[in-house]
Amino acid sequence: MTTPAVRATSAVRATSAVRAPSAVRATPGPAASGSRAPARLRALGPNWYAAVMGTAIVPAAGTVVPVRPPHAVLTGVWGLAATGLLVLLVARAGHWLRHRDRARAQLLDPVEAPASAPFHGCTAMALLAVGGAALALRIPGAVGIDAALWTAGTAVGLVAAVGVPYLMITRYEVRPQDAGPVWLLPVVAPMVSAALGPPLAAHLPAGQPRATMLLGSLALFGMSLLATLLVLPLVFARLLLHGPLPVPATPLLFLVLGPLGQSTTALGNLADAEPGSYGALSVLYGVPVLGFALLWLALSGALVVRAARRGMGFSPAWWAFTFPVGTCVTGAAALWRHTGAEVFGWLATGLYVLLVAAWATAAVRTLGGLFSGALPAAPR
Repeated sequence: MTTPAVRATSAVRATSAVRAPSAVRATPGPAASGSRAPARLRALGPNWYAAVMGTAIVPAAGTVVPVRPPHAVLTGVWGLAATGLLVLLVARAGHWLRHRDRARAQLLDPVEAPASAPFHGCTAMALLAVGGAALALRIPGAVGIDAALWTAGTAVGLVAAVGVPYLMITRYEVRPQDAGPVWLLPVVAPMVSAALGPPLAAHLPAGQPRATMLLGSLALFGMSLLATLLVLPLVFARLLLHGPLPVPATPLLFLVLGPLGQSTTALGNLADAEPGSYGALSVLYGVPVLGFALLWLALSGALVVRAARRGMGFSPAWWAFTFPVGTCVTGAAALWRHTGAEVFGWLATGLYVLLVAAWATAAVRTLGGLFSGALPAAPR
């Protein structure tokens, strides 16, 4: 049985985790009282993969908009994402080796994990995003890079899509008012695999290998879509019944755009590979879903303005402004390709401008926080 004290502690910790998801609520030990580097490593959380996702989507989306930025610029941004991915993979491995108690708490602690465990889905999406962007930019060796990262990302994503909900059901202390957009992160990861599978399938031998890849992508699409349809009503009900999210958490509302834009992109990419099988479906599905995405963008944008007026400061949650918006760019671009309607081309361009502005802001503020020592937050 869960006591009122445990429930109260859960609420406090969940709100604290939103302010800086990587922050650690623990008594400083030897690692925290020594140099700054060990303290930062101990405080490192899986939420930092969101920065890699948000960076990788910039060059990927830049290859599909009507007015494309210079290829050299897009390649340079991809290099930042790839470097960030390598650094984080090494750092997170060190986190598990040197601070296993913290890593396990982020995944298994009944009180702390509900705020941190869903971000393990970002690990998969970071791998997939960097690989997909490499293929879109035709980086030397891109097919091999994407094949390796797509395979690894899909495997990690499937584990997260099953494992995190399982732990939420069997281990975590959650209540209806705890529902939030971060609950979408584990179940959206397979949708990213579904969207990036068809471009990779074009490099497989014709026949069974290519058909298997496309059908597998469609299965991943359905898996993620149906899971998303289970979670979204909980998120909206939480907003209606319990009011806005805490001010620092408000940017996370943009995460809802992720499955909407990514699912539209997935069917668009399937239609690129098999127009006769998926062409009409991609339009019939994508147009209304993208319409809902625009509605949610307006609603969440209004709530972000409200939060800004109430003193919302910078936090890693601001990376939610990047990858989800980027999926709407690629989704609108897919509809532009398959309908020929210029309105979708202009929409993709406008959303891409928003994406670049959001990415530049989040990147500059994050680098400033890292150099100043404010990010990641040290244990207290």
